[in-house]
Amino acid sequence: MGRPEPADVLAAAGGDVAAFERLVHAVQGPIWRYLVHLLGDRGLAEDVAQEVLLRVHTKLRTLRDPDRFLPWVLVMCRNAAYDAARATRRRQVPFLEDVDLTKVKNPADPHVSLEIADALGRLDRDLREALVIVGILGLSYGEAAKVLRVPEGTVKSRVFRARRLLIDALGNGVDDAR
Repeated sequence: MGRPEPADVLAAAGGDVAAFERLVHAVQGPIWRYLVHLLGDRGLAEDVAQEVLLRVHTKLRTLRDPDRFLPWVLVMCRNAAYDAARATRRRQVPFLEDVDLTKVKNPADPHVSLEIADALGRLDRDLREALVIVGILGLSYGEAAKVLRVPEGTVKSRVFRARRLLIDALGNGVDDAR
């Protein structure tokens, strides 16, 4: 995942519309993916992502370190997602009970992404959130620790446990028939 240029962050904070558009283009995908995994609802994630981008626009002048832009935005995402989840009183992630996650044999199968999404949804929220930030969005453990407001070791532990649970849930991906 590409990170926004600090010069664009500074320019956007100063009112440069083109720089802000570049920032939005750089972070809209990661924001949406993070929110989808956190909320489990694509429509709600889109709504919350728009709200977050509005918050970014109004609060960008308060960001002190342009190199910390992405973690700063993800903290906003996390807070907005929790607010939205409380407001709508939705379940975190719907389960697909009829999918047997232990029989993933062909990773090229289009159903595998559905199974992976379901397996992610079955993870504890703290584990899923750490895995998404580090494994999908590509932040460092240190940056993830700041976003999640936990020690770096806790992030490492959560990511390790989440990966182990996903491997167990999805099986080893090898056809046992050989």
